[in-house]
Amino acid sequence: MKHSTKVHAEAPSRVIPRPTELLNQVDYRLAQTSAEKEEIYGLRYRAYLREGAVKESVEQRVTDQYDDLPNSWTFGVYLYGELLSSLRISVLTSEWRQSCSAEAFGEILHPRLDRGEVIVDPARFVAEPDKAKRFPELPYLTVRLAYMACEYFKADLGLAIVRPEHQGFYRRVFLHETIAEPRLFPGLLKPVGLMAADFPTFRDKVFDRYPMMRSSAFERRMLFERTHDEPFVIAADTRAATIVP
Repeated sequence: MKHSTKVHAEAPSRVIPRPTELLNQVDYRLAQTSAEKEEIYGLRYRAYLREGAVKESVEQRVTDQYDDLPNSWTFGVYLYGELLSSLRISVLTSEWRQSCSAEAFGEILHPRLDRGEVIVDPARFVAEPDKAKRFPELPYLTVRLAYMACEYFKADLGLAIVRPEHQGFYRRVFLHETIAEPRLFPGLLKPVGLMAADFPTFRDKVFDRYPMMRSSAFERRMLFERTHDEPFVIAADTRAATIVP
Protein backbone atom coordinates (compact mmCIF):
# COMPACT_ATOMS: atom_id res chain seq x y z
CA MET A 1 0.00 0.00 0.00
CA LYS A 2 1.30 3.43 -0.91
CA HIS A 3 1.00 5.73 2.10
CA SER A 4 0.74 9.37 1.11
CA THR A 5 -1.82 11.96 1.94
CA LYS A 6 -2.57 15.59 1.35
CA VAL A 7 -3.54 17.34 4.56
CA HIS A 8 -6.99 18.66 5.41
CA ALA A 9 -7.07 20.00 8.95
CA GLU A 10 -10.36 20.21 10.82
CA ALA A 11 -9.78 23.83 11.77
CA PRO A 12 -7.33 26.59 10.79
CA SER A 13 -4.53 27.51 13.15
CA ARG A 14 -4.68 30.69 15.20
CA VAL A 15 -0.94 30.59 15.76
CA ILE A 16 0.89 29.41 12.66
CA PRO A 17 0.94 31.83 9.70
CA ARG A 18 -0.24 30.74 6.25
CA PRO A 19 -1.98 27.65 7.65
CA THR A 20 -4.52 27.12 4.91
CA GLU A 21 -2.01 27.44 2.10
CA LEU A 22 0.55 25.11 3.68
CA LEU A 23 -1.92 22.52 4.91
CA ASN A 24 -3.25 22.26 1.39
CA GLN A 25 0.24 21.85 -0.03
CA VAL A 26 1.91 19.52 2.46
CA ASP A 27 2.21 15.88 1.47
CA TYR A 28 3.26 13.20 3.95
CA ARG A 29 4.81 10.25 2.14
CA LEU A 30 5.84 6.98 3.73
CA ALA A 31 9.28 6.00 2.44
CA GLN A 32 8.86 2.56 0.91
CA THR A 33 11.16 2.26 -2.10
CA SER A 34 14.95 2.23 -1.93
CA ALA A 35 15.07 5.57 -3.74
CA GLU A 36 12.65 7.19 -1.29
CA LYS A 37 14.60 5.90 1.68
CA GLU A 38 17.96 6.99 0.28
CA GLU A 39 16.61 10.49 -0.33
CA ILE A 40 15.68 10.74 3.34
CA TYR A 41 18.96 9.21 4.55
CA GLY A 42 20.79 11.87 2.55
CA LEU A 43 18.60 14.60 4.02
CA ARG A 44 19.44 13.35 7.51
CA TYR A 45 23.14 13.53 6.76
CA ARG A 46 22.99 17.08 5.42
CA ALA A 47 20.91 18.28 8.37
CA TYR A 48 23.03 16.57 11.02
CA LEU A 49 26.28 17.68 9.39
CA ARG A 50 25.13 21.30 9.30
CA GLU A 51 24.46 21.31 13.05
CA GLY A 52 27.61 19.37 13.92
CA ALA A 53 25.79 16.26 15.09
CA VAL A 54 27.68 13.83 12.83
CA LYS A 55 31.10 13.64 11.23
CA GLU A 56 31.68 13.88 7.51
CA SER A 57 31.41 10.54 5.77
CA VAL A 58 31.94 9.22 2.26
CA GLU A 59 28.50 7.58 2.26
CA GLN A 60 26.73 10.89 3.06
CA ARG A 61 23.76 9.09 4.56
CA VAL A 62 22.40 8.42 8.05
CA THR A 63 20.39 5.30 8.82
CA ASP A 64 20.16 2.81 11.65
CA GLN A 65 18.71 -0.56 12.59
CA TYR A 66 15.31 0.93 13.44
CA ASP A 67 14.49 2.28 10.00
CA ASP A 68 13.13 -0.97 8.61
CA LEU A 69 11.53 -2.43 11.71
CA PRO A 70 7.87 -3.44 11.38
CA ASN A 71 6.85 -1.00 14.13
CA SER A 72 8.45 2.00 12.39
CA TRP A 73 7.18 4.44 9.78
CA THR A 74 9.63 6.85 8.11
CA PHE A 75 7.95 9.80 6.43
CA GLY A 76 9.12 12.49 4.08
CA VAL A 77 7.35 15.83 4.41
CA TYR A 78 6.94 17.50 1.02
CA LEU A 79 5.86 21.07 0.40
CA TYR A 80 4.97 22.07 -3.15
CA GLY A 81 6.33 18.70 -4.23
CA GLU A 82 9.76 19.17 -2.63
CA LEU A 83 11.16 17.10 0.25
CA LEU A 84 11.85 19.53 3.10
CA SER A 85 11.81 17.44 6.27
CA SER A 86 11.46 13.94 7.63
CA LEU A 87 10.38 12.14 10.78
CA ARG A 88 10.41 8.51 11.83
CA ILE A 89 7.59 7.23 14.01
CA SER A 90 8.08 4.11 16.13
CA VAL A 91 5.23 2.58 18.10
CA LEU A 92 6.16 0.75 21.29
CA THR A 93 3.98 -1.84 23.01
CA SER A 94 4.54 -4.50 25.66
CA GLU A 95 5.28 -6.98 22.85
CA TRP A 96 7.25 -4.72 20.54
CA ARG A 97 9.90 -2.66 22.32
CA GLN A 98 12.52 -1.75 19.74
CA SER A 99 13.22 1.92 19.03
CA CYS A 100 16.07 4.35 19.52
CA SER A 101 14.52 5.82 22.68
CA ALA A 102 13.84 2.38 24.12
CA GLU A 103 17.50 1.52 23.63
CA ALA A 104 18.89 4.75 25.05
CA PHE A 105 16.35 5.22 27.88
CA GLY A 106 15.19 1.67 28.48
CA GLU A 107 15.24 1.94 32.26
CA ILE A 108 12.53 4.60 32.00
CA LEU A 109 10.41 3.22 29.18
CA HIS A 110 10.38 -0.54 29.74
CA PRO A 111 8.54 -0.37 33.09
CA ARG A 112 5.79 1.61 31.36
CA LEU A 113 5.61 -0.95 28.58
CA ASP A 114 5.41 -3.67 31.24
CA ARG A 115 2.22 -1.96 32.43
CA GLY A 116 0.74 -2.25 28.96
CA GLU A 117 1.14 1.35 27.85
CA VAL A 118 1.40 2.33 24.19
CA ILE A 119 4.20 4.80 23.46
CA VAL A 120 4.78 6.79 20.27
CA ASP A 121 8.47 7.51 19.73
CA PRO A 122 9.23 10.13 17.03
CA ALA A 123 12.89 10.32 16.02
CA ARG A 124 15.21 11.46 13.23
CA PHE A 125 13.45 14.81 12.91
CA VAL A 126 15.47 16.63 10.24
CA ALA A 127 14.88 19.49 7.81
CA GLU A 128 16.66 20.54 4.62
CA PRO A 129 19.17 23.07 6.03
CA ASP A 130 18.76 25.86 3.49
CA LYS A 131 15.37 25.38 1.87
CA ALA A 132 13.51 24.93 5.15
CA LYS A 133 14.28 28.51 6.12
CA ARG A 134 11.55 29.63 3.75
CA PHE A 135 8.97 27.90 5.92
CA PRO A 136 9.16 28.68 9.67
CA GLU A 137 5.98 26.60 10.03
CA LEU A 138 7.81 23.43 8.96
CA PRO A 139 8.57 22.16 12.50
CA TYR A 140 4.86 22.25 13.32
CA LEU A 141 3.90 20.49 10.09
CA THR A 142 6.50 17.81 10.74
CA VAL A 143 5.71 17.22 14.42
CA ARG A 144 2.06 16.95 13.40
CA LEU A 145 2.89 13.40 12.27
CA ALA A 146 3.60 12.46 15.89
CA TYR A 147 0.23 13.81 17.00
CA MET A 148 -1.54 11.88 14.28
CA ALA A 149 0.27 8.72 15.40
CA CYS A 150 -0.66 9.31 19.04
CA GLU A 151 -4.27 9.77 18.01
CA TYR A 152 -4.37 6.76 15.72
CA PHE A 153 -2.70 4.35 18.13
CA LYS A 154 -4.43 5.76 21.23
CA ALA A 155 -1.04 6.39 22.81
CA ASP A 156 -0.56 6.85 26.53
CA LEU A 157 2.73 8.67 26.06
CA GLY A 158 4.29 10.74 23.30
CA LEU A 159 8.07 11.11 23.33
CA ALA A 160 10.58 13.55 21.92
CA ILE A 161 14.36 13.10 21.77
CA VAL A 162 15.60 16.67 22.12
CA ARG A 163 18.91 18.47 22.44
CA PRO A 164 19.12 20.71 25.53
CA GLU A 165 18.90 23.96 23.56
CA HIS A 166 15.61 22.87 21.95
CA GLN A 167 13.83 21.59 25.04
CA GLY A 168 12.32 24.97 25.88
CA PHE A 169 10.44 24.93 22.56
CA TYR A 170 8.92 21.52 23.23
CA ARG A 171 8.07 22.48 26.80
CA ARG A 172 6.42 25.73 25.80
CA VAL A 173 4.64 24.66 22.66
CA PHE A 174 3.83 20.98 23.12
CA LEU A 175 3.74 20.81 26.94
CA HIS A 176 6.45 18.16 27.11
CA GLU A 177 8.40 17.52 30.30
CA THR A 178 11.98 16.30 30.56
CA ILE A 179 11.98 12.76 31.94
CA ALA A 180 15.66 11.94 31.29
CA GLU A 181 18.64 14.26 31.22
CA PRO A 182 20.75 14.48 28.05
CA ARG A 183 23.07 11.62 27.24
CA LEU A 184 25.11 10.66 24.20
CA PHE A 185 23.14 8.74 21.62
CA PRO A 186 24.74 6.14 19.31
CA GLY A 187 25.87 7.77 16.08
CA LEU A 188 25.45 11.38 17.23
CA LEU A 189 28.10 13.75 18.55
CA LYS A 190 25.80 15.85 20.72
CA PRO A 191 23.79 14.59 23.73
CA VAL A 192 20.00 14.44 23.68
CA GLY A 193 17.49 14.24 26.48
CA LEU A 194 14.14 12.48 26.59
CA MET A 195 10.97 14.52 26.86
CA ALA A 196 7.43 13.21 27.10
CA ALA A 197 3.82 14.23 27.35
CA ASP A 198 0.88 12.25 28.68
CA PHE A 199 -1.18 12.29 25.50
CA PRO A 200 -4.67 11.77 26.97
CA THR A 201 -4.05 14.60 29.46
CA PHE A 202 -2.55 17.19 27.12
CA ARG A 203 -4.24 16.24 23.85
CA ASP A 204 -7.07 18.76 24.00
CA LYS A 205 -4.86 21.54 25.34
CA VAL A 206 -2.47 21.23 22.40
CA PHE A 207 -5.31 20.93 19.88
CA ASP A 208 -6.99 24.02 21.30
CA ARG A 209 -3.73 25.95 21.08
CA TYR A 210 -2.74 24.61 17.65
CA PRO A 211 -5.83 23.43 15.75
CA MET A 212 -3.65 22.51 12.77
CA MET A 213 -2.48 19.50 14.80
CA ARG A 214 -5.94 18.02 14.40
CA SER A 215 -6.51 15.42 11.71
CA SER A 216 -9.27 13.29 10.30
CA ALA A 217 -9.64 9.56 10.90
CA PHE A 218 -9.25 9.05 7.16
CA GLU A 219 -5.92 10.87 7.07
CA ARG A 220 -4.57 8.91 10.02
CA ARG A 221 -5.71 5.61 8.54
CA MET A 222 -4.11 6.39 5.17
CA LEU A 223 -0.77 7.05 6.87
CA PHE A 224 -0.57 4.36 9.54
CA GLU A 225 -2.92 1.50 8.71
CA ARG A 226 -1.22 -1.78 7.92
CA THR A 227 -2.73 -4.97 6.64
CA HIS A 228 -2.96 -8.12 8.72
CA ASP A 229 -0.38 -9.87 6.58
CA GLU A 230 2.27 -7.35 7.64
CA PRO A 231 4.55 -8.21 10.61
CA PHE A 232 3.31 -5.50 12.98
CA VAL A 233 -0.35 -4.61 13.30
CA ILE A 234 -1.93 -2.60 16.08
CA ALA A 235 -5.67 -2.17 15.99
CA ALA A 236 -6.33 1.44 16.85
CA ASP A 237 -9.90 0.84 17.96
CA THR A 238 -9.13 -1.95 20.42
CA ARG A 239 -5.53 -1.11 21.36
CA ALA A 240 -4.68 -4.75 20.68
CA ALA A 241 -1.20 -5.11 19.24
CA THR A 242 -0.17 -8.30 17.46
CA ILE A 243 3.06 -9.57 16.04
CA VAL A 244 2.36 -11.82 13.08
CA PRO A 245 4.79 -14.73 12.83
